[in-house]
Amino acid sequence: MDNLEGKVAVVTGGASGIGRAMCECFAAQGMRVVVSDISRKNLDEFVSSLVAKGYEAIGVQTDVTQQASVNALAEAANRQYGNVHLLCNNAGVSLKERDQRIWSLAEADWDWLYAVHVKGVTNGIRAFVPGMIAHGEEGYVVNTSSGNGGLTSFPSSPIYASSKAAVTSITEVLHYHLCMEKSLIKAGVLFPGPHLVNTNLLNSVASRPAEFGGAQVAEDGRSMSSLAELMATMKVTEPSEVAEYTLRGIQENQFWILAPSEAQDERLRRRCQSILDRSVPEVPQL
Repeated sequence: MDNLEGKVAVVTGGASGIGRAMCECFAAQGMRVVVSDISRKNLDEFVSSLVAKGYEAIGVQTDVTQQASVNALAEAANRQYGNVHLLCNNAGVSLKERDQRIWSLAEADWDWLYAVHVKGVTNGIRAFVPGMIAHGEEGYVVNTSSGNGGLTSFPSSPIYASSKAAVTSITEVLHYHLCMEKSLIKAGVLFPGPHLVNTNLLNSVASRPAEFGGAQVAEDGRSMSSLAELMATMKVTEPSEVAEYTLRGIQENQFWILAPSEAQDERLRRRCQSILDRSVPEVPQL
């Protein structure tokens, strides 16, 4: 899908981080952008900045864990701009899992991350894909997974990793079904990186809904200090870089949308070889 000018993009989690960078990137290509986010404040501020630059954009407050809310997003997009051509199921959250074993993590933690990462994607697919197929125009669905879980599962974040593994699997099946329908809609799975992406994801606990345990204080000073120290010692990828290679992936009809990384490729080779050899997997290292 190389000609994006005048087409319509919907991005969930679009007012911050990778989603924000995607919206800016797509708007610069001449797309009309529907920014979806759970934070009304972030949404209003960002959409105002896009409009001030002369871009066509609207904001729709959305809770991706609720099908009715995502359906309302689709209705708002269709009402404002007509047919949707690009859907980015990108909303994501994180919580402090490090130093905890998988059997000690709370049920509410599992429910929240799976509701956002897994139901958020399937709710988006249900709300948008039938209409995208029906309008008969070229289109794309990009689901945001992660190298952590989507390719290799790291033991430091079992809920996050397993939810992102589900996103990869869901996107593969979506691709197969679109092929079976002979649809002009393509599917792609995004793996942000290749390094730690410079976003505010760890602070998402501050807006955690009551039904999933309620809002919590964002990572404590010690944890945030540790994160800052980690980022200082590691290479960091900016959200704008992720948005740029997402755009290239869409334009080149890629399914696996990920940046080159020899370290990531080597972890993937080891995992695949372990499966082929029926051998016990080693603990992966960052």
